[in-house]
Amino acid sequence: MPAGKRVICVGQAALDRIYRIEAFPPEPTKVRALEHVEAGGGMAANAAVAIARLGGRAELWSRAGDDAAGAAIRSGLRSERVDVRYLLSYEGARSSTSAIIVDDKGERLIVGQRDAGMPSGTSWLPLERVKEADIVLGDVRWLEGLRATFAKAREEGVTTVLDVDLGAREALPGILKLTDYAIFSAPALREFAPGETDADRLATVLTLGPRHAGVTLGADGYVWRERDGSSGSQPAFAIAPTDTTGAGDAFHGAFTLMIAEGKSVAEAARMAAAVAALKCTRLGARAGLPSREEAEAFLRK
Repeated sequence: MPAGKRVICVGQAALDRIYRIEAFPPEPTKVRALEHVEAGGGMAANAAVAIARLGGRAELWSRAGDDAAGAAIRSGLRSERVDVRYLLSYEGARSSTSAIIVDDKGERLIVGQRDAGMPSGTSWLPLERVKEADIVLGDVRWLEGLRATFAKAREEGVTTVLDVDLGAREALPGILKLTDYAIFSAPALREFAPGETDADRLATVLTLGPRHAGVTLGADGYVWRERDGSSGSQPAFAIAPTDTTGAGDAFHGAFTLMIAEGKSVAEAARMAAAVAALKCTRLGARAGLPSREEAEAFLRK
């Protein structure tokens, strides 16, 4: 098994406070939590943990505040063997946090907070390290860092994978020019690209630069198209979900590592779907993330 591929992840790190309830009430009221956990979150950070658990060497380039939440974010990532040397803590800034309410069906409500005053400069990024990476994964929560890192990756011939969620519509055309694999959430794809179907929308994305465009569809799996005209799909694995928070992040992390290891898109999508499914079996974005052995055992079944 290829192991130890080096992945630079650029983007969001956060702290999640998750409450599991029996059901969402029909109107505002007091509800007793059946379970509560506090754990690391954030799109790029969760993907980095997924990569580390699968045997990759994940390095996170991100920002946090010098507050208690920031200390917890850093500690949680270190415990997962994610390299956090370039997780910069800014004095006086507030780290990203989320309150997540999950019902017994695994559906959730997320209330997120990000410090609008967090410095966005990139002069401190160690861009010279990009040429040593096997692949780069970025999310759209820190656009300045994403642009700088993807531009360097394109210059050095390093493959890039973009995690596209809502909130970056105007910036996407320029970023997609620097992207090899663009993987959208369904709402982000439908907001960004015109078309009657997701296949039409993915075709539109491909005209902007990527070689691969795909969309995660939750229980309906993953669908993709490529610039050479090929296309495919990966069904989601049937599980009884406890919490779907972070499933997309898990998918992106696993997919990225598989591509770095030289797997085909179909093989990468299958492993990513398995990792995302296993993540959903436990509360929080990271508790259910499998080791490589656990993911492969799941696929053998």
